[in-house]
Amino acid sequence: MSYEPISVFDIFKIGVGPSSSHTLGPWRAAQSFIRSLDSKGLLSDLKRIQVLLYGSLAKTGKGHGTDIAVELGLSGYDPVKIDTSTIPGIVDSIREEKTIRPSPGMQIPFDPQTDIEFLVMESLPHHPNALTFLADFKISEPLAETYYSIGGGFIEKEGHVHVAASASQLPFPIDSAGDLLHWCRKTGMAIHEVVMENECVWREEQAVKSDLLNLWRVMKECMYKGCHSEGTLPGGLLVRRRAAGLNKILIDGRSYNNYEEWVEAIRRGGKDFKYILDWVSCFALAVNEENASFGKVVTAPTNGAAGVIPAVLQYFICFCGSTDEMIVDFLLTAGEIGSIFKKGATLSAAMGGCQAEIGVSSAMAAAALTEALGGIQRQTLMAAEIAMEHHLGLTCDPIGGLVQIPCIERNTMGAIKAITASQLALQSKPDFAKVSLDAVIRTMWDTALDMNSKYKETADGGLAVHIPISLSEC
Repeated sequence: MSYEPISVFDIFKIGVGPSSSHTLGPWRAAQSFIRSLDSKGLLSDLKRIQVLLYGSLAKTGKGHGTDIAVELGLSGYDPVKIDTSTIPGIVDSIREEKTIRPSPGMQIPFDPQTDIEFLVMESLPHHPNALTFLADFKISEPLAETYYSIGGGFIEKEGHVHVAASASQLPFPIDSAGDLLHWCRKTGMAIHEVVMENECVWREEQAVKSDLLNLWRVMKECMYKGCHSEGTLPGGLLVRRRAAGLNKILIDGRSYNNYEEWVEAIRRGGKDFKYILDWVSCFALAVNEENASFGKVVTAPTNGAAGVIPAVLQYFICFCGSTDEMIVDFLLTAGEIGSIFKKGATLSAAMGGCQAEIGVSSAMAAAALTEALGGIQRQTLMAAEIAMEHHLGLTCDPIGGLVQIPCIERNTMGAIKAITASQLALQSKPDFAKVSLDAVIRTMWDTALDMNSKYKETADGGLAVHIPISLSEC
């Protein structure tokens, strides 16, 4: 396996729901295609664009908003900067006018009904999440470029060789949990300290801290908004939001006006086990209800699993106490565990099922929480192993191709499993552990390879075919 430096900020990305691989990835691919045309001097000569969606992108693309993401990307909008409240209007305008604007002052014909094709019976060999952009020009010869959305918002361009290692030589190269533990033992540093040293190759330490706190800002704003938004989720399943109602019950009339006062109001409710358990579920539900509504989320490491880490971190803040420094350390540790899973297995449900999403996010959260609670390095890695061990084989079978059932509830399960895994690790001696984190990652990948494709985000198996629900919009 070749050395692959991955930043924490590659694992945690600000984007728009509902899916990192089916929404954020195709959005980024569309942006990349427009930049590619511009770099070749072809943008001003552009006459028409068509988009072909293959495999999982075709089968669940409507439910995941893949077509919407492509339209927004081709129209010059950025998922980090866009005001999500404007998305419905932008999409309606594109579909009514049947045009897109790839650059300021430019307009070309584009009808999503005919110019985006869902090739549900075709798949490309490199990865099930594939899309091809076809461009016709006024003068130049037609051009085609294929991209793969490989999970967690990462994309690859066909024929493009990525050589990140030559550009970034890290002081502590890490491709496995064994590598990470080696550097911790050699230096005596905690996991988050090793990760910080690597991050400082890309940006100044203060910038790392401020950017991580900005990621937490987006996470907590998403969670707070989700805890105060009622109604029905879009997409046709008519799933009712639950986080706001649960928040209202749990807060029990205690008043607050902002996030900080909300946290204090939560703390005043005490530390009863059921009370804490309900709050963890509420936090996770809130994030993923926002994600299902095309809200602004942080991929952690995917959008479908975006609620686990915020829920566990919010649990730590509300019921264990924290500082900004501890939040930074939490995210550094979680991010490194996520990168190890990406290198050793996958973050794509279309490749590995939901074990690659909820399973990985639970392992990330378990490790981060364990270190935050004073666990040693081996206990931290042990917590990640325990969390993933009990997600092995988890399938991805979204009803209607929507990131709603069972996805939203699975975030509550992943968060609770992370906390349980952390407690087990903290009360255990790693010397007696029988399974290593690297072993469970290898097992996860073997399981992914053996898993039937109908359980890999295709909506061809599992709950997706056994729940008789008629979609009114999809």
